[in-house]
Parts: sequence; C-alpha cells; structure tokens
Amino acid sequence: MGSSSYGSPRPGARKPPRRRVRLLYERRVSLFSFLVALPTLLASGIFIWLQPWSLESRLGLIFVELFVWWLLAMALQEQTTRPLQTLANVIAALREEDYSFRARGAVAEDALGELSIEVNALADLLADQQIRAIEATALLRRVVEEIDVPLFTFDPDQVLRLVNSAGERLLQTPSVRLLGRTAEEIGLADCLTADSETLLPSSFQSPSSRWLVRRSSFRQRGVPHTLIVLSEVSRALREEERSAWQRLIRVLGHELNNSLTPIKSIAGSLRAQVPRSVLDSGQRQDFERGLSIIETRAGSLNRFLQAYRQLAQMPPPAVRRTELSAIVEHVAGLETRLRVQVDPGPAVELMVDPDQLEQMLINLVKNAVEAALEPPLATGPAHNGGTTSETPRDPHVVMHWELADSDAVLVIEDNGPGFLNPSNAFVPFYTTKPTGSGIGLVLSRQIAEAHGGSIELLNRADKGCRARVVLPRAKREQ
Repeated sequence: MGSSSYGSPRPGARKPPRRRVRLLYERRVSLFSFLVALPTLLASGIFIWLQPWSLESRLGLIFVELFVWWLLAMALQEQTTRPLQTLANVIAALREEDYSFRARGAVAEDALGELSIEVNALADLLADQQIRAIEATALLRRVVEEIDVPLFTFDPDQVLRLVNSAGERLLQTPSVRLLGRTAEEIGLADCLTADSETLLPSSFQSPSSRWLVRRSSFRQRGVPHTLIVLSEVSRALREEERSAWQRLIRVLGHELNNSLTPIKSIAGSLRAQVPRSVLDSGQRQDFERGLSIIETRAGSLNRFLQAYRQLAQMPPPAVRRTELSAIVEHVAGLETRLRVQVDPGPAVELMVDPDQLEQMLINLVKNAVEAALEPPLATGPAHNGGTTSETPRDPHVVMHWELADSDAVLVIEDNGPGFLNPSNAFVPFYTTKPTGSGIGLVLSRQIAEAHGGSIELLNRADKGCRARVVLPRAKREQ
C-alpha cells in the first residue's frame, strides 16, 4: 500500500513537465544519411576485408570510403539545412519589419523553391503594405498640419500625444514642449470635460474669443484616445450679432425717423406761434422752454439714429495696395489736441480700403487721446468702461507697427486710466462718455474684420491701454 503511493504527486500539485530529448535537425539529417549508407558501407567493407591485400591497403581503402561518405553526408546536410536557414533569416527579417531580404533558389520545379517563392511573395506584399502605411501616415500628418484649426489628441491619462501647427500657435508653445504634458498643465482640461459641440471662452487669445469644442474618440494600438478640435467662432457669432442689430437699426431707424421728423417740425411751428399768443410771461416762458426741449431732444435723437445707421449701411471695402506709413502719418497729423508720436516701422503695403482704414485709425486715435487727456482726478471713466488714475502723468499717445508672418501689426498705446471692463469695449450702443455714441470701436472692429484682420484692446501693465490692429499684407507680385 505504501509502495503504491511512493513518488506520486501530492493532491492538487502540478505535475512536472515531461522532458523530451530530441536531436537537432542537422544531426538527424546526418544520422539518417549514415543509416541509409550503412548497408552499403558494411557490404563494401566486408568485400574489401576479404580481398588478399595487405592490411595497410585494406584499411586505407576503407578509410577513403568512409571519408568520401563523410563528404557526401556533409554536402547533403548543407544542401538540406542552408536553404531552411536562409528562409528562417528572411522570416525573422519580416518579423523585424525589414523587407529587403529575399530567399534564393525560388524555382517552381521543386517544393523548396515553391516555399521560397511564397516567402518572397509574402515579403513583397508586406513591403508594399509598409510603403502604403508610410504614405498614408505622411498624408495624414500633412493634412493635420495644413488644417487651420487647433487639433489635439490625448491618451487615457489626459497626456497630450499629438498637436498640429494651429494648436502650437494657439498655445504659443512649440510641440516639443507640449507633448507629454497633461491637459491640466496646458490649460485644456475644460475641453476634455465639456460636451461636444460646446462653446467655451478661451484665455489664450482676447478675452472675448469663444471656441467651439468638438470631441471624439478613436483607438491607437488598442488604446482609446480622445481627439479635440477647436474652432474659433467669435467672428462668426459677431457677424450674426451684427446682422441682427443692423436689421433692428434699420427697422427702428425708419419708424423713429418717421415720428421724430413731424415732432420736430410741429415743435418748431408751435414755438414760432407762442410770441403771437395771448399768454402771460410765465406761461410763455414755460411753453418756449418745453417746445425747445422737445425740438432739441428730437434733433439729438435723430442724429443718434443717423450715427447708428452708418453701421448698417457701411459698404464693403474697395481694397487696393496702400502704404501703411502714409496713412498713419496722416491720421496722427489730424489730431490737434495732443501730439501723437509715430515710431517709424518697416515699409509695408496693405491690401485695404484706405478711406475705411483711415476712419478706423481716427476712431482709435481719438479714443486714445481722450483717455490720455483725462484729468488724473477725474471721476468719469475713459474709453468704454475705463477707470481713473490719481497719479499725475504726462499724457502721450504712441503709434508703431511691425511685421508678423503675412500680417502687419499696428499698435496704438496711451497712458490713460485703461479699461475697467474690457469685455464691454465692443458692445454696440454702450458708452460711458457724456457725448459718446458707442459706435466708434464697433465700427472700427467691423472695418478690421471686413479686411480679414482683427482688433484687440488690452490694458497695459504700466497704466493705459493698447489697441492692437492686425491687417493682411499685400502679396508680392511675381
């Protein structure tokens, strides 16, 4: 009973793997070639040994016979194993994605040749697929780089794995410094948590810019990734907004103008008849004062409406090549309240409507000069929503420009109090000036965007405001 259980494995224990001793392929070929030739070797050895020759002759002949057999066996082994080693090397190269190796002896008349043909055909197929994959990847990279919208991909750990040129420009950082960083570190965490087709504000550009976030998922080598595409829709939204209030201005302007004109006319007629009426002096003064107020306010409201109708009736720009320095010098010379300093910049031609560009710069310079001239202890804000400064200052306004890629950047700086709320700067009808109409900055931005440019208003770190105007340069003639 004890002997029956001796050496048996414990219950639940794994049985050790059974080792199988096998000869190498080359040794098996040598062994089989020896076994095939063994009967012939024995017969010839017996025949040679029975001959009446000397012992040295018989042993020498047997040795020569064995040596010839050994050479033939080695040749058989070489012819058998060398093609297989070549095929193994080719397949190993294919596994390493090196498709430059090919098997020799690819002849269709024998089985080994057919195997070589199939291996070579497989190598050609894989090489063609590799070329197609490289070309497709290169095309995809090229398309991604040419897309003029920021594009980002993140892995499951929210680590950035891909960014295109537009994304680099948005973040103002090269890709080598962005890749490998998390969405939180580069400021895009909100884009990963927001729903797709969601509008989000952006802190990378002007405070008023808004971006449409499109998010989708894909897999790379089985790992899920997130694709983020950002579209700047601020200009499109402003165009829709502008179209809406332009239609509103046209309707309201038409209706109010039809009412204000007879009101002003009747008020003037009644005022002319007051001196001929039988009234005491007090009543006559009250009537004249009331009719004067009606007439004055009707005229002011009419001029107010006419100013807003300029926004609704502004024609499209008639662009032509225009030297920027000439317009800047001309606009600076029109301002008589304060000398506007113009810092010389590079010679540059713009594709703009010079009349509209001049009107835009006049509005911006006028705002800058009024802000710079604002008394330090004044209580009213400068610009649209500006604050006051209690520190005495020497008012000045500076204009300068520089080149950036295919654009010209014109900057107008003042040392006024700056903006209290820059987001209200381009709100139509909004103004904090007693005599302001609230259309100067709106009209200026409309002119800039009609030329394919933009306007940005920012507070300076050392007090004052900076207006940054970007306009496209004229292309050089070939």
